[in-house]
Amino acid sequence: MGSIDVHTHFVPRAWPDLNERVGPGAWPSLRVDSEHEAMIMVGSSEFRRIEASCWDAEVRLAEMDADGVDLQVVSPTPVFFSYEQPGDQAVKVARIFNDLALEVCAPAPDRLIPFAQVPLQDPDAACAEADRAIASGHRGVEIGNHVGDRDLDDEGTVMFLQHCADRGIPVFVHPWDMPGSPRLDRWMARWLTGMPAETHLSIIAMILGGVFDRVPPSLRITFAHGGGSFAFWLGRFENAWHRRRDLIGVSELPPSGYLDRFSVDSVVFDPAALHLLVDTLGASQVMLGSDYPYPLGERPVGSVVERSDRLDETQRTAILRGNAERFLAL
Repeated sequence: MGSIDVHTHFVPRAWPDLNERVGPGAWPSLRVDSEHEAMIMVGSSEFRRIEASCWDAEVRLAEMDADGVDLQVVSPTPVFFSYEQPGDQAVKVARIFNDLALEVCAPAPDRLIPFAQVPLQDPDAACAEADRAIASGHRGVEIGNHVGDRDLDDEGTVMFLQHCADRGIPVFVHPWDMPGSPRLDRWMARWLTGMPAETHLSIIAMILGGVFDRVPPSLRITFAHGGGSFAFWLGRFENAWHRRRDLIGVSELPPSGYLDRFSVDSVVFDPAALHLLVDTLGASQVMLGSDYPYPLGERPVGSVVERSDRLDETQRTAILRGNAERFLAL
């Protein structure tokens, strides 16, 4: 059997004018430049050039076959989240893109697994949209790692995560909205340094903010991009928890006590980094991911797992497929 890729994204080739359907704003739109290329626009600014693999199931399936991928989790591109907008508008945006996600995945429902977005700034609406999306055919949700200055230990987000645990909805956490500055706006530095830092910070928030102490272990939650820089700096985190208990010892357990409560994907590009994830979290907590179809993703999908000379076959099989089967309750 082929592998399961838990980290891919989609962009529909067309969607309604959000200014008309939702209200005036600097909404994302798509400038279609040819049959095979388009540009995501945010307001009047160019955001990201994309290709037909974002919306064309036939192209996607051919590239999955080339890489030996059996199933893909297909999640929103984070620029669609609209967390900075009023909740009632974000609900409308979520419904539009969630319905379009089903259309993108419809040609291959046995291979393309849609994940929904939710208006996380409005927890009640987020729970309602998660339920609507699951009833419509989605299999999980993707959320951003923060809403403005509110991290994953925000009361509303904790309520949403409890709802997902109760409903058995898997959650995929993706970094987004990285802060910019003159130092970070060069060389894609927000993606090269900001994304790992954002994810690391949010795992810390889950631990020190008491989320894992309050949300049941049944919550299935996975962090993108190998959990950012968390695995590399766990020792520093652990040391601080023990040596500065007055400031950091706010969780019931030290950081190492929560390593079985979340998973990460394998988008780390280097076998040495993958080995660190496995040594730190355990092979049972790492799943194949690629960030397909974006240029900073991994192709061929799974190459970092295949190039590893330290994984045994049991570990390799778990990372390529078995752990995702558990995460997705297949």
